[in-house]
Amino acid sequence: MSKSTPATIEDVARLAEVSIATVSRAIHTPEKVAKETRLKVTQAIAITGYTTNAMARSLRLGRSNMILVVAPDIGDPNFSNILIGLENEARAHGYGVLIGHTQNDPQRGLEYLKFLNSNQAAGMILFTGILPFGHQTMTARLPPSVGVFEPVYNGGIPYVGVDDAAGARKAIDLLITEGHRRIAFIGESRTRLGHARRKAGYEDGMRAARLELDPGLIMPGDGTIESGRLAVEQLFMRDTLPTAFMCVNDQTAIGVMLALTARGYSIPGDFSVTGFDDVPQATFMNPTLTTIRQPRTAIGKQAMALLFKLLQDEKPEETEILLAPDLVVRNSVGAPRSLPKR
Repeated sequence: MSKSTPATIEDVARLAEVSIATVSRAIHTPEKVAKETRLKVTQAIAITGYTTNAMARSLRLGRSNMILVVAPDIGDPNFSNILIGLENEARAHGYGVLIGHTQNDPQRGLEYLKFLNSNQAAGMILFTGILPFGHQTMTARLPPSVGVFEPVYNGGIPYVGVDDAAGARKAIDLLITEGHRRIAFIGESRTRLGHARRKAGYEDGMRAARLELDPGLIMPGDGTIESGRLAVEQLFMRDTLPTAFMCVNDQTAIGVMLALTARGYSIPGDFSVTGFDDVPQATFMNPTLTTIRQPRTAIGKQAMALLFKLLQDEKPEETEILLAPDLVVRNSVGAPRSLPKR
């Protein structure tokens, strides 16, 4: 086949040693094709470049085989693994992925909706937790969309993510089992639903153990390292000290650990710390961070599968799919000592 000649479905079928009908099924209804056969077809598509040509043809016909992924921060350690799941599932259905990086700028999110209005994208995966402000003025109705990583606040769109409350319960139950009774929660938020759900899990665990919920030990935070460091400083200024810190995510936990270490305290000798997410940095901390692991690749895969149901005008059985998280026990949690002196 000449490099200048566009690949055809016949080329894919010939290389994969299957029928043209099988190639078509592998692209459009992959769940009906055996895994081994689907792999052969996928490899043949990659070699021939047929997928790219199919996408180009769909655009010329006024339809798109692209999915828009809108993310506030592509540097977030959670993003890449969720994207792997999204992209793998999209490719299995003959679709590609466009990444819209908003950099936490609402105007950028609105600009990316132009891809949907101009038929350059068929649907949207939303990482931001909010719909682009003013989207109603740009599109008559929201296209098929699914939220991931952060539930969409008042968005009314389906969501696939981790069971935040269940994960928080696993972390708080571990700390209580180790003997901690004064446990701070770092990362309260009134605008991020995921953070609110993790706080709810913390509160449920404390109540289940019949422990006092001290409002002075619940600290706000935006999920950054700096917010964790600031929370520690504020608690020391108030002279309201816990024996353990349950953090809304790993970035916050890293900030807490750095602040405690800077004050000369040891972890877990003086304080225990838990995180949430299991980002790569968790294993590089000293001590290594006990945390809750999100099934990020599985979240991406299920979110994209749900989006394809919406694209086919199927009504999903569930509008919220929560995957079970895992507790990862490392070295940042131990039994409490008496409260350290300031």
